[in-house]
Amino acid sequence: MNELKAREAAEYIQHSTATIPKIGLILGSGLGALADEIEQPVRLPYQSIPGFPVSTVTGHAGHLVIGRLEGKPVAAMQGRFHFYEGYSIEKVTFPVHVMRLIGVETLIITNAAGGINKTFSPGDLMVITDHINNMGFKPFLQAKSYRPSEIYTKQFITLAEIVAEKIGLKINKGVYVGNSGPSYETPAEIHMLEKLGGDAVGMSTIPEAITAHQHGMNVLGISCISNMAAGILDQPLNHEEVIETANKVKIDFIRFVKEILRDL
Repeated sequence: MNELKAREAAEYIQHSTATIPKIGLILGSGLGALADEIEQPVRLPYQSIPGFPVSTVTGHAGHLVIGRLEGKPVAAMQGRFHFYEGYSIEKVTFPVHVMRLIGVETLIITNAAGGINKTFSPGDLMVITDHINNMGFKPFLQAKSYRPSEIYTKQFITLAEIVAEKIGLKINKGVYVGNSGPSYETPAEIHMLEKLGGDAVGMSTIPEAITAHQHGMNVLGISCISNMAAGILDQPLNHEEVIETANKVKIDFIRFVKEILRDL
């Protein structure tokens, strides 16, 4: 990671807004509508921030939005970067380094994922309790501070359960599997991941979660089950289905995350 580049990006953001965000949000495919709820927003296109990559995937708007949400100062990424877009792992995790420099202490990471667990249905929300890194790489900064068993903050998982019960929202908990992409998995691969203990599969989140943990941030991960993974149902997969399901569930998703923010 280029510390100088990260500091340059952080200084640009800090000169663009008086808000010091304490909570960061990474909003996955089709879930960027939450950023539209931010009050008094400062909206920075990624291409205007020094060192930031640009989102190329449908459903990722490509803005950093800073303001207040449920009274809390936040920085929300409307879209993320993926290894399969051709970006290095350093570029994928660059925004997390920058968030740390501008004051973020808690990172909420969201994604659209394929359901492996047969009790799940498209449109379900899953709080991530752990992950299986099947990407073939991992970001690594500070070996002494890296405790992989503690990446997803237990207190925040409990808080998410309490909030879901309070608002009458059914949620699942489970293990997220991260693959490098860009192709969807084969039915045989999904069967293997099921045997390994995976509940949902996607192509993001893990690099950002590890990096945030290395920086001492609290981490909460939430997956929107946008489709059932290959071989679970007898139907083809496509990205349009991912976006369509995310749009259908966005009201519950927004309400859920806003309630979590209110109780943090």
